[in-house]
Amino acid sequence: MSAIGLRPFLVSDLPRCLSIFATSIAELASEDYSEDQCEAWIAAAEDTKAFAKRLTDSITLIATLDGEPAGFASLIDMIYVDPEFARKGVGTALLDALSRLAAARGAKSLLADVSDTAKPLFERQGYIAERRNLVTLGDEWLGNTTMRKTLAAPEPSASARH
Repeated sequence: MSAIGLRPFLVSDLPRCLSIFATSIAELASEDYSEDQCEAWIAAAEDTKAFAKRLTDSITLIATLDGEPAGFASLIDMIYVDPEFARKGVGTALLDALSRLAAARGAKSLLADVSDTAKPLFERQGYIAERRNLVTLGDEWLGNTTMRKTLAAPEPSASARH
């Protein structure tokens, strides 16, 4: 497998992000959520203008394999990986990059409301569960967990040390 590349989100990525969002929920989250819950979750992206605004208003990264988008994440509102590339390091690369970006901007910690499906990934990245939540999407209730990661202070650059 090729190395995972990371780049900023471009508006032209929106159709692929919408596809990744829907297939990730339908295929990966279906182990943790009912079909009705997954359908309500996917429907949250039906307003494509609002979905695009969420991505453009955040620091959003695209993970690529062989130049093709394999996943995306925004700081730290969303993280979705195409099921074809699940468990191949794409989610880890995205979370790690967002953690480094946040630390470089002076953030002391990151807080995320994490789906049951993504919780093991966040735990492997050092996030600690703080509380359990129930959220409504349409007529459905979905559970998630608020998780926090304390960030290390960024190391000073070589030029800053001299």
